[in-house]
Amino acid sequence: MRLPRRLTASVVASTLVVTALAGCDSDTESGDITDIVIGADLASGDLAYSRALQLRVDQVNASGVLGNRRLVLRTQENRSDPTVSLRNVTGFARDPAVAAVIMGSCDTCVVNAAKTINDLRIPTIALSAADEVTSPVESRRYIFKLGPNSTDSSSALVAELIRKKAKTASLLYSDDLYGRGGRTKMVRKLEDAGIDVKASLGVKPTATDITQAVGTLTDADPDALVVWTGADQATLAATSAKAAAFTGDVYFDAAAAGDLFIPRAAAAATDKTTMVFTQILAIDDVIATTPAKATRKQWFRDYTSRYGSYSGVASFAADAVDLISEAVGKVGGDRQRLRDVLETSQTDGLSGPIRLTPDNHSGLMPQALTLLVARSGRWRLLS
Repeated sequence: MRLPRRLTASVVASTLVVTALAGCDSDTESGDITDIVIGADLASGDLAYSRALQLRVDQVNASGVLGNRRLVLRTQENRSDPTVSLRNVTGFARDPAVAAVIMGSCDTCVVNAAKTINDLRIPTIALSAADEVTSPVESRRYIFKLGPNSTDSSSALVAELIRKKAKTASLLYSDDLYGRGGRTKMVRKLEDAGIDVKASLGVKPTATDITQAVGTLTDADPDALVVWTGADQATLAATSAKAAAFTGDVYFDAAAAGDLFIPRAAAAATDKTTMVFTQILAIDDVIATTPAKATRKQWFRDYTSRYGSYSGVASFAADAVDLISEAVGKVGGDRQRLRDVLETSQTDGLSGPIRLTPDNHSGLMPQALTLLVARSGRWRLLS
């Protein structure tokens, strides 16, 4: 059964009146409707995920594609605290009404909960980026990941550096699971390409002043500054590099993707910065030559219409709902069967092609990634 990837504009508009239904408790009976609860364990900074999850749940329910089943989203905040997250996930897993869980941006939360997720056999889709979320796969049988992989991101960035004939590079990375893993992959690929790594420095993910670190990296006079951090720190890095009169090129990893529009104060400093990400942040530049591209453009319009702007990561959350919905459409709310369906899921999602296999639980394909460039305060396809 294909799920609501082909929702018409009229059906999407009608979702605005069913939000209250989607928020009903799973214990409430409504005729012959069966509630399928999706638990969401999110950090306070996961607003885009929260919005996208609710919008996509509303759309699935409004489409009627699940027949007498209705998705219900039940969210718990973890404050990026692995202990709180583990408590949330355990509560979801012990509630028989919850068919699956979606976890947000906290890498450590997923890794720390991995044993519990497996022991309690609750199918879980993680939106966090670290490789350790789904690796090693033999101890992550119930965990799946959506979002760019560090191997694919680093390959795309290094290929562009080679194209630009860069000979040297410096690397700024967030000192967390994803950043450290990305640094390892990036340095190895740079060295393999014969590009000299002048310097690399880590910064705390919560740091709000990274001027000194960026200054140290740009003082090495590299051809390129590669930034492997979240969106806010990436913007700070570009601003600091500009202030330091850095004349080389600046590159962002996919973790730097945030809102469609770059903050006005940083627009000039970020201009001409290159970022590896999916097409969704530059969807206005995409011609709808396939049904999948048309659906992505519609999703972009739906999200923007409801929330006023667009966040790049929203498509990952929506794809997580779609994967669960498609599995529910096939096997209902049985957890074991849901897991088995998820493990062989293949779809052309809102983020791009997704392929999950028993040996690879990180589903976003390398083909989903492209290069974007900042122009006049927003992201465009790199031509």
